[in-house]
Amino acid sequence: MNGFIATVGLRIPGTSPWMAAMLAVGMVASLAFPALAQDGTGAVPANAVARNYDGGWDCTPGYRVAGAECVAIELPQNAYPNGRSYGPGWGCLRGYEEVGDTSCGQIPVPENAFLRASGYDWQCNRGYRQDRKVCVPIVLPEHAYLTDDRSGSGWVCDRGFTVSSGACVPIAVPENGYLTNADYGDEWACERGFFANEGRCDPVALPKNAFLDQDVYGPGWRCERGFEPVGNACVAIDLPANAHLDRSGNSWRCDRSFQLSGGGCVLGR
Repeated sequence: MNGFIATVGLRIPGTSPWMAAMLAVGMVASLAFPALAQDGTGAVPANAVARNYDGGWDCTPGYRVAGAECVAIELPQNAYPNGRSYGPGWGCLRGYEEVGDTSCGQIPVPENAFLRASGYDWQCNRGYRQDRKVCVPIVLPEHAYLTDDRSGSGWVCDRGFTVSSGACVPIAVPENGYLTNADYGDEWACERGFFANEGRCDPVALPKNAFLDQDVYGPGWRCERGFEPVGNACVAIDLPANAHLDRSGNSWRCDRSFQLSGGGCVLGR
C-alpha cells in the first residue's frame, strides 16, 4: 500500500495508509476522467444563452440539451421550435395539427367553413350548420332570421311569430293584450287593468278602496292600506286597542308586549 502511495507522489502527514490510498485513487480518477458539464451548467456552449438568475444556460429555440452541448431538434414540415425543454420541442403551425407525435398534418376545413382564430379547429360560415365533418345549408323558414347559436336550428322566428312544426306561425294576441318577447313562457300578456282568462284579456273589476295590481297570481287588484279583502270587496279594518297595521297595510298585529286573545290584544303575562 505504501508503495502505491509513493508511486503517485502522495505525502500527507497524519493520515493512515488506508486514507492516503483512497485520496490517491480519487486523484487518479480525476485525471483519467475529466468532469463534464451537466445539463444547463458549466461553460455556455454554442447555440445557447446564459441565464440571468442562476449562472446556468439554456439552449436557444430549435436546440435541446445533450450533456454539455445543444444539439439541433429535427423539425417536421410545417412545425416551429417552441423552446420547451419537455416534449418534442416543437409545435405545429397555425392550420396544422400533430399526427402521431412525429409530423404536422393540415387541418381539413370543409367547404363553406373557415379556420377558427385559434387555428386548431374550423367553423361553418353564416347560413350553414355543422353536420359531422361537413357544413350544410340552414333551411330558413318564412318570417325567420339567422342567429349565431350553433347548438340549435340556427334561426329564430321574427317578433310576433312562434315556432310550430319547423315553421313560424303568427302568435294569436287577444284584444287588450301585447307580445312579451319572452324566449320561454307566455308569448303574450294582458294590458294593465285586464287579466288573462281562457285566451282572452278580461277587464279587472276594481272594487271600492282598491287599486290595480299586476300580480299574476291575484285578482288583479289590492286593497288600500287600512282595508282588507273580503270576497270581491275591500272592507275597512276594525283595529283593536294596542294593535297596529302590519307591513302590508291590509292586516294587523298586536303591539309589543301584547298578545292576541279573543280578537283583541291583551297585556302578556
